Amino acid sequence: MIRSKRPSRLAALFGVLLALAMVAAACSDSDPSDTTVSTTQGTTDTTAGSTDTTAGGTDTTAPATTTPGTEISNPGVFVHAADDEPTTLDPAQVEPGEGGETIILQVYERLLEIGNSGPDPVPSLATEVPSVGNGLISADGTVFTFPLREGVTFHDGTPFTADDVLFSWDRAMTMDLPDGAAGVLSDTVDSMRVVDDFTFEVTLQEPNAAFLNAVVPAMVSSIVSQDAVEANGGVVAGEFNEFMSGNPVGTGPYEFVAWNRGEDLQFTIFDGYWGTPAFLDLRVEIGASPDIRVLGLRAGDYDTIEADPSFIGDVQGAEGVTVDGEGLTVEPIHIGFNLKFDPADLPDGDRIPAGFLNDPRVRQAFNLVFDYNAFVNAALGGFGDFNPHYIPQGIFGYDPTAPVYDQQDLARAEELFREAGYWDEGFSISVVTEEANLFEVAALVFKDSVDNLNNPNMEITVAAVAEAVFDDAHASDPVPYAMWVKNADPFADPSAYLDSYALPDGEWGEIHDFRAGYADADRVQTLIDSARIELDPAARAAILAEIQRVLYEDPMWLIAAQEGVVSARRDWVQGYISNPLWPRPSIKFALLDKG
Repeated sequence: MIRSKRPSRLAALFGVLLALAMVAAACSDSDPSDTTVSTTQGTTDTTAGSTDTTAGGTDTTAPATTTPGTEISNPGVFVHAADDEPTTLDPAQVEPGEGGETIILQVYERLLEIGNSGPDPVPSLATEVPSVGNGLISADGTVFTFPLREGVTFHDGTPFTADDVLFSWDRAMTMDLPDGAAGVLSDTVDSMRVVDDFTFEVTLQEPNAAFLNAVVPAMVSSIVSQDAVEANGGVVAGEFNEFMSGNPVGTGPYEFVAWNRGEDLQFTIFDGYWGTPAFLDLRVEIGASPDIRVLGLRAGDYDTIEADPSFIGDVQGAEGVTVDGEGLTVEPIHIGFNLKFDPADLPDGDRIPAGFLNDPRVRQAFNLVFDYNAFVNAALGGFGDFNPHYIPQGIFGYDPTAPVYDQQDLARAEELFREAGYWDEGFSISVVTEEANLFEVAALVFKDSVDNLNNPNMEITVAAVAEAVFDDAHASDPVPYAMWVKNADPFADPSAYLDSYALPDGEWGEIHDFRAGYADADRVQTLIDSARIELDPAARAAILAEIQRVLYEDPMWLIAAQEGVVSARRDWVQGYISNPLWPRPSIKFALLDKG
């Protein structure tokens, strides 16, 4: 799933990318702020598109542009401006990375949650995190026992028991919806049973070190009200539940009130919540344009907004607004190398020598060509960093001493192309990306970087297409392009990244035929398989460190950067906490207050 598109405000970057590539070398030894590009655009008339939604209980008229006073706006309700609308609010249906996960995080709970900081899981509906030491994981690492919290009720007033856990997980796997993430459970779980009302047991297919921090806290593993489901359509294999898609019933601190399509989602504090209650009611404004979000934040009509580095120039220094860029997303922006394309499917004009991308030297050369300085310091405004292949910073096992592609080295890239025998023959390759978003910026930086090799026989063409066209191409097997740009799906465990993006026989390994390209595919497979089942943290970290070095030498991706997590909020927001391992915008609104 692609994160929400970076709208047309980023179009202002496109025209300067040629200049960025030329000035990057001159700026490499100076302050990163010297290369920051302002993406501020002219103000937008926000009155023309305003809508009277009085019937739905919320006025979504575009915010005023006057400078607000010190008085807190919207007392009693926390207002967040999102950049897109969910397609579903059902954990069994939602696609990883999709806007519905934002809401599911607030309304539903899981047995374990990712804590307020770091990647470690903490108790939620379960009262303990299982371990071998506390006896809740069997000696062979396959049986996990979860003692459950008593006295918890769902928003419909029914009591929470182990039967609801079994029902929720079995429901997701039975429905097995194509856009959903049921595979997170079905690929891991062998069997489940209710030991008693407040004890749940899971047996895995094999030991899985990622189970507790990538499977149990996943949104698809959220616990739903069995009574609500059975009273409203039940469970039908292969079919979504229309009621649950639009009417979430969980145990979380927020209770669902209304979804005014195209306008907002409304929630109230759940009075029967077992834990610390939310401070304020919640309203999520839907799909406001970037300019509207900026104006609304400056006017005080929004408490937080969905933001990215392109917003910095518009909100930094504004009265009453706090902006920070601490932390990184765990969704690296990458350029994929497709080793299994059908030449007949490629765009007209593409010219790719036989075996070209199968050569590790070629993939190394492309990693050395990319102008990382131009992308991070200009396109991202300095809000970003780099990671080894392929474990993001912030994830368990990230090794800060591992080698990283973070500097352009055109001379060494040329040497590698010559060693591989392709310098004189060259190539012409189309890189497909969604139009008018940050991924297109990365593709254009890549094109300019290759142009800087000054070899007329080497050409990159950026094929910027509509989202639906890109999604169709990206979902094809084989993909009808040799290269494409997007970002990784967000995961909470390194094995999920490695299985998806590095395993020879994994998700993208099969689609792109990584096995045919790795210098030693069996070694890569063995290392990744070992890291997945190693339950000792120190031993697992050592395996992951080795993997990062192997994949640096034999890269299957060009990783442009990890984008910075940019927060833009009113000064009156209290208790602000963000964790990039939570679904975007990486906020649990129940923790926030205004004052």
